[in-house]
Amino acid sequence: MSPSEDFPYSLLSQLEGVKDKSLPPVHLWHPETRRDIDMCIKQDGSWHYMGSPIKRIRMVRLFASILRRDGDDYFLVTPAEKCRILVEDVPFQGVLLENRGTGDGQSLTIITNTGDRIRVDQAHPIEFSQGQHSDNPHLPYVLVRQGLKARLNRNVYYQLMELVSERLCNGALWHGVWSENHFSQLMRV
Repeated sequence: MSPSEDFPYSLLSQLEGVKDKSLPPVHLWHPETRRDIDMCIKQDGSWHYMGSPIKRIRMVRLFASILRRDGDDYFLVTPAEKCRILVEDVPFQGVLLENRGTGDGQSLTIITNTGDRIRVDQAHPIEFSQGQHSDNPHLPYVLVRQGLKARLNRNVYYQLMELVSERLCNGALWHGVWSENHFSQLMRV
């Protein structure tokens, strides 16, 4: 096998020994070895290696745990190497919405396709922005961690729209949602 062909397996073996199951501190790792690999996260959130979908969710979750964004580029980072991958839009999909409470006291949690749980708050707001490869001009996104975002799927979007309220912000009326005492401004009225 060439180095690029054994990549997912060598990475998996490097990380299998990690006992702490919290997210690795990829922001602290700055390895000298850097290369590009033929891995892509498609717009629909599926992960592909050398043109084939990665079907093992455990492997996808492992890769997601060591994903880092530097500028406009995305990397899988270990203490030993940094591998650039292609991301068509954003790396994660928001696939479930949990809602507790009502009004400005409500708490929203977005669950991603890789199992991340993001509590919507001031540090993790829901925002509408232009999708890179989409016919839909404005899509809802939420910040997952350190520059990595999740696009909310249609089901979560519709659930979110049922929770919209209005609020005056800086002299303008906005539609948005409350979570953790933070109002995410979605659309100007």
